[in-house]
Amino acid sequence: MQIREVTENKKSYLSLLLLADEQEDMIDRYFERGTMFVLDDEGVKGECVVTDEGNGVLEIKNIATAPEHHGKGYGKALIEYVAGRYKGQFSVLQVGTGDSPLTIPFYEKCGFVRHHRIKKFFVENYDHPIMECGVQLVDMIYLRRGL
Repeated sequence: MQIREVTENKKSYLSLLLLADEQEDMIDRYFERGTMFVLDDEGVKGECVVTDEGNGVLEIKNIATAPEHHGKGYGKALIEYVAGRYKGQFSVLQVGTGDSPLTIPFYEKCGFVRHHRIKKFFVENYDHPIMECGVQLVDMIYLRRGL
């Protein structure tokens, strides 16, 4: 398994990122200013984009694992890689996600704790309802962990 930074042709990795953020114009809001990492384990299994949000906060804007590879530790490996790479440069690693029974427990298992929420984020920023596990996502939940 190898994790590497992608600096060129980032859009060639877009299809996997669209699994985690299904509206391309939303990805475009952070894509170019973000740093992208790809996890390769005999083929690309996961991707992650992080941004500097100021005040010592590094944010995971997008993290995705190919569906057929869920539950194999690739998402956690990306998070731990990012945490290790930026330790000492940032004090907080933050992630925003929908209030989903799938994603919140994953981040909590990775050491994140709920920090704040932005009400109606998904209904006000996406052109269609965003569904996960049969639940419409409405609020953005931010979770944080120290670096």
